[in-house]
Order: sequence, then structure tokens, then C-alpha cells
Amino acid sequence: MVAQMKDVAARAGVSMTTVSQVLNRKRGFSVSPETRQRVLDAVSELKYRANVHARHLAQRQSSAAGLIISEISNPYFPDIIRGFEKAASERGLELLLCNTEYECTRVEAAVHKMIDDKVRGVAVMTSMFDESYARELIAHRIPVVLLSSSLKHPLLRQVQVDYSKGFSAALEHLLSLGHQSFGVISGPLNTRSAVCIRDALIDALARIGLQPSHILESHYKVDGGASAVRALLSKRPLPTALLCCNDLIALGAISALQEARIRVPEDVSVVGCDDVFFARLARPPLTTVHVPRQELGRLAFQMLYGIRHRPMSRSLKTGVEAHLVIRKSTAVPPANI
Repeated sequence: MVAQMKDVAARAGVSMTTVSQVLNRKRGFSVSPETRQRVLDAVSELKYRANVHARHLAQRQSSAAGLIISEISNPYFPDIIRGFEKAASERGLELLLCNTEYECTRVEAAVHKMIDDKVRGVAVMTSMFDESYARELIAHRIPVVLLSSSLKHPLLRQVQVDYSKGFSAALEHLLSLGHQSFGVISGPLNTRSAVCIRDALIDALARIGLQPSHILESHYKVDGGASAVRALLSKRPLPTALLCCNDLIALGAISALQEARIRVPEDVSVVGCDDVFFARLARPPLTTVHVPRQELGRLAFQMLYGIRHRPMSRSLKTGVEAHLVIRKSTAVPPANI
């Protein structure tokens, strides 16, 4: 049976008010050292744990910080969650996590859950998030951090990923190997993140005077990359390098190429993006643009915390830089394919 405050009070022979004030170290409250020790001994003996969440709700204030993500099964998100939760825990807050599965109804439900639970703030790590939802949260005085948004408000900040150095390094690496023909497989272009990553790749190519020979749209899963490659196989000549907008797309692309007896990297080099855990386990291990996602989660919480505790801060935007990790899925291109 879980001990309650009344049990602690009975064991120590004091009132519940005394227990509360000892545990919360209320200013101006005076209690003898002997009484304080009796309360603390009773807490220890009964293994009492204060219900922080209930106390905050009684004060009409949650003990949680909210995080909304797209897909719990996507290996992109666990590091973001880990970084966010660790930073929240260091400030004495819990994590309220909502997973939208890219469904509008679930996005709306997540927003209403955050409002109903009176969270301290919400970080939104999904591009399937209409800015009207951010305004709804702000209308309830809930600070919001968005991933790459143009919306401006005193209760809103944004975090973003700077892909430019990572993509430039990837192209320099491929050019140094002798590649001149590049295909791009993007994520679903009805999402802000997919458009952002695709455009960053195309911009990186344009800076060196090149353009992709093929641009294919996919979705952020292994079978999406495989389907894109199967569509590409009818469009010879194939590009000698495929630039994929996430690692799951890249893993699907490798699978479909190998299924068609096209070798990776001897015939076609493949580059991913994100550097999820499975990238290093691929066959061959995947060359990819690493996104420091745990740091992204930590920064998202810090921005939320700053809105409440440093409201005059001019830092409205922060972010992380991507960098290239070279493994075995890239090599010198063949003479012909």
C-alpha cells in the first residue's frame, strides 16, 4: 500500500500541515529539530513520496513539459526525447510525450492534451503542425518551441537544423571520389521538414554548379526509399550517387538496388541523413549526414525554460549543425552503369 501524507503525520505524531511544511521547507515556518527529524524518519520508514504532479495541479500548474513528435517508431526521435527529458528532469519537471503518427486528428488531440494538463511549455518536433495550433497554445499562456517556423510571438521560439555544412561536406566527398551524376530522394513534400531538407540538398548542389539528374518523392520509411529506387530503375542511365533525405529512405534504397543486382557502393553510392543507430549496422554501413538530435532536444527544452525565466532574452532562434560521417556506402563511381 502506498503511504500518504496522513500516514507520515500519524507516524510522526504531528499535523499534515507540519509534514507539508517540513518537506517543502516553507519560509517563515519554525519547527524544532526533534520534530523535523521525526517527520523525516517517518518519511523514510514509510517510503513516502510526495505527489508532485497532484500538488502542481492543485496550484493550477503542471509539473510537466510537453513534447510532440511525429512517430515514436521512427529512430530519429528517441535521441530528441532523451535530450529533452534529461534537460527537463534537471529542472525538476516531467515529460508529457504525444505521438501524432502524421495524423491531423492526433495533432489536435495532442494540443488539447497539453492545454488540459496545463503543461509548462510545449516543444513541437514535427512539421505536421499548423501554426494555428501554436496560436491556440499561446492563447492559453503556454510557451511553444517549434522546429523551423516563421511564426513570431513573445511566447514562441524556434530550433532548427543547419544542414548546409553537412550536405556540402557530403558533396565534396562524392566529388573527390569522381561523382558527377546525383539523384535526390526526398521525404513527403506535404511536410515542411521534407521540403527544407530537399531544398538544402539542391542548394548545396547549386553552389558547386550542379543540379540533380533525378528528384524523387518518397516517405520517411524504408519501403518509401525502396519504391523510389524501383521507379528510378526504368530511367537509365542511373545517377552514380543517391542523396537520401533520411537514413530510412537510404536503407530502403540500398535494399532495392541490391535486389536489382546493382552493387552499393561499387555501382551506386548512397548517402543518408540523420545518422540513426541503424545506419552503422547497414550492409554496407551507411555514409550519412549526422544530426545531433539529443542536443536538439536539450536546446528545445532550454528555449522553453528561457521563455518563462528569461522573457526579455533576444534569443528567438537556436539550432544545431549537421556534419558528415563517412562509412562504406560511398566509393569511386563505375565507368558505366
